[in-house]
Amino acid sequence: MAATHPRDRPVPPVGVEHIRAARELLAGIVLTTPVARSRALSERCGGPVLLKCENLQRTGSFKFRGAYTRLHRLPPERRAAGVVAASAGNHAQGVALAAQMLGIEATVFMPEGAAIPKVGATRGYGAAVHLVGDTIEGSIAAALEHAERTGAEFVHPFDHPDIIAGQGTAGLEILEQVPDAATVLVCTGGGGLLGGVAAAVKALRPDVRVVGVQAEGAAAWPASLAAGGPVTLPSMRTIADGIAVGRPGDLTFPQVTALVDEIVTVGEDALSRALLLCLERAKMLVEPAGVAAVAALMEHPRRFATPAVAVLSGGNIDPLVLLHVIQHGMAAASRYLALRVRVGDRPGALAELLTLMGSLGANVVDVEHSRITSALPLGDVEVALTLETRGPEHCTELVDALRGAGHAIVPGT
Repeated sequence: MAATHPRDRPVPPVGVEHIRAARELLAGIVLTTPVARSRALSERCGGPVLLKCENLQRTGSFKFRGAYTRLHRLPPERRAAGVVAASAGNHAQGVALAAQMLGIEATVFMPEGAAIPKVGATRGYGAAVHLVGDTIEGSIAAALEHAERTGAEFVHPFDHPDIIAGQGTAGLEILEQVPDAATVLVCTGGGGLLGGVAAAVKALRPDVRVVGVQAEGAAAWPASLAAGGPVTLPSMRTIADGIAVGRPGDLTFPQVTALVDEIVTVGEDALSRALLLCLERAKMLVEPAGVAAVAALMEHPRRFATPAVAVLSGGNIDPLVLLHVIQHGMAAASRYLALRVRVGDRPGALAELLTLMGSLGANVVDVEHSRITSALPLGDVEVALTLETRGPEHCTELVDALRGAGHAIVPGT
């Protein structure tokens, strides 16, 4: 699914001059993250594909760029009152570290389901953390109430000029590292990173196509673009918690509308496969939100002009979530095969079946042997197999071998 923008584009609130100023401020503070060529994606897309590795940034994501810019520009009296933020994790860590470096007291509200490592890291940087609400919107409401009650400065995760400008410094780096880039793909939640990168890229290389990528289960931008203003999603469900934002910002909406060429969405299977590819082929640990741009390239390998740059926005992921996503990604990539096979009820039949699978290179993950079901013909047993495979062609080979050996595969498996 894709969304394009209205013909009458507004003037973006944040321009390249703001981003250049942020870069001067951030010199020696943020890392100039590397760009790595992906051979696997380049082969798939028919031209060079490079990964901008913001997962290797301080705090593990791009968010530190905007957070430090915002906090550094606070006047002394506002610093003395402290800061408060709301985040699912990456903005929280960025604010916490920036506050620690600048000697500012920080309070952070996070959703109750926030990843444990992100909560722990935020506390580790010295912030007071409160878990409130099921979504980021609930955490933002709690943070705003705290700001009203205490006088602390609210640091919005994306909807502020300093945040957008700080995030946009990644765009300046991309053009320096990949001067011949034709497309830049950026994961998109509230639009701070996308709007900032687009401002930098379009000012210096207006011919470069800038594409935002959202998770289908949390895609507020297509409906908002169609409506001509920010629209709130009634619900969200995605593994990409870092971009699960139910409404574009009042500032980021005109920023993105003015500068971004296209918004595309990707499903959960695509996100899982992209995370698996980053792990296996790029040797990069990236969270589900951070692989959205890679997922778009995998889903539409010939859609985007190359050289293409995909921003890996963050690498902070709960190990348990990582395990689940890897398993889901393997299933989506046909690296698992689950099926039910009928074999003769005789001694050694199960051993022969498993030996056949092993001889063809399949790894048996799980096996269940059943004699008791009314659907079974007399003299047969049913074996439920879960196999680890090498991919779709291997799955076909295994199924053909089973049928060639005279085994019946139960329909629907």
